[in-house]
Amino acid sequence: MTQNSSVDVLISGAGAAGLTLAIELARRGVSFRLIEKLNDPFRGSRGKGIQPRAQEVFEDLGILDQIVALGGAYPLQREYRDDGIFSESEAVLRGEPTPAEPYHLPLMVPQFLTEGVMRDRLLELGHQPEFGCELIGFEQHEASVTARLTGPFGEETIQARWLIGADGGRSFVRHALDIGFPGKTLGVRAIVADVMLTGLERDAWHRFGEGDMRRQIALCPLAGTELFQIQGPIPLEGEIDLSASWLTALVAERTGRDDIHVHSVSWASAFTMNARLADRYRLGRVFLVGDAAHTHPPTGGQGLNTSVQDAYNLGWKLAAVVAGGPDALLDSYEEERRPVAAAMLGLATDLLDQLKRGEMRRGREVHQLDIGYPESSIALEKPERRGGLLAGDRAPDAPLTGAAGQPRRLFELFSGAHWTLLGYEVEQVTVPPRSGLHIHRIGRRGDILDKAGHFRDAYALTPGDWALVRPDGYVGAIVGSSDALALDAYLANVGLGT
Repeated sequence: MTQNSSVDVLISGAGAAGLTLAIELARRGVSFRLIEKLNDPFRGSRGKGIQPRAQEVFEDLGILDQIVALGGAYPLQREYRDDGIFSESEAVLRGEPTPAEPYHLPLMVPQFLTEGVMRDRLLELGHQPEFGCELIGFEQHEASVTARLTGPFGEETIQARWLIGADGGRSFVRHALDIGFPGKTLGVRAIVADVMLTGLERDAWHRFGEGDMRRQIALCPLAGTELFQIQGPIPLEGEIDLSASWLTALVAERTGRDDIHVHSVSWASAFTMNARLADRYRLGRVFLVGDAAHTHPPTGGQGLNTSVQDAYNLGWKLAAVVAGGPDALLDSYEEERRPVAAAMLGLATDLLDQLKRGEMRRGREVHQLDIGYPESSIALEKPERRGGLLAGDRAPDAPLTGAAGQPRRLFELFSGAHWTLLGYEVEQVTVPPRSGLHIHRIGRRGDILDKAGHFRDAYALTPGDWALVRPDGYVGAIVGSSDALALDAYLANVGLGT
């Protein structure tokens, strides 16, 4: 057994949550290792929906354009009756982008493509996952965690200030901590398979037997690939071989057609749907993120998106504490994210019930744009606001103009590892510059102009107010012109002292 040098953070699990956290730490200069017990990257399509809020996160991480280029929009649903006649409908309710919400439609991107883009981004930042490296034990101490790993070169131990369990629904980290994972089995077992097939056009999401859980089956062309994804419920008991011949027979049985042939299977899984939520997200120096903390039925495309945002929330907080911020900041991770997962579990379960009845349309409720943290201990309003945008809300985008005349966007100002302080029609900057804080004055004599009033409409500030936006794109504080001392105290409490 070898003893390695220490790191700030050890991340166990290199799926979407672990990769997001690694990117966040890498661009902040925090030392970490990202390990994955599998020998190769995950190659399935499982989490294929990228919701609008996740698109905003990916813009900040610098990968949105690459992901959009690989994926595509959801196709029309084509629902077939037993006599072969079909009707078509939108899978998602379509809306137009607005200045405050530039992304309004879910994207379809197979999970293996999304994670590939994330690995490429991480490599640009000088890091990569260690595949075939497994966490086999750990012990917590007052100031560190000692972890035992096994990999291609045998066993080793490593010291880390924090350990992150991003290791999925059967999380070793969660089990080792003996954290409860209550919830329920939803009484549905299903298959999902990525296949090459012939007999269907790629212009629609083909659905047969809607509303009948014994006969239902869906065949969806996977954007960015030549594959189809097959989904369908199966009996709760019994062996499933998931071979191309078995899937061809299943499709024929449920569609009544003999012209659809599965030629090869790229990836397939049979799984029982669960809705479970960990009793806690933090125990000492160990945290849970993603599926290790919550498991969802796939309806509504919430699982991967919620997991990415867990890591996006935790990453900047870990970096702030590494840089000398108060440890109490880390407690806000569970405080903010666990209620979100509980709500998303309820939504996904409701959508599963609708699916059982043959209802598939999805609207704003799945976009995750309305998620916020208004009850967070790090949400400050002084004086308290009675309406409009509140501390803890998602910070809207807005098209603006730089003082030099070039177009700007608020999201461009927010992009990066820093906090952003926006002074609306302020006479002068009363907050001294400090590392990790970008300050902008919006309005007359400011460096940013709100010529079309989009900032005014979205933020509803009074002249002289300050809005402080966190690194993860949520409003941390809204402070009036006479409360600069409260803003100074807030900044010190989140690790931005002078």
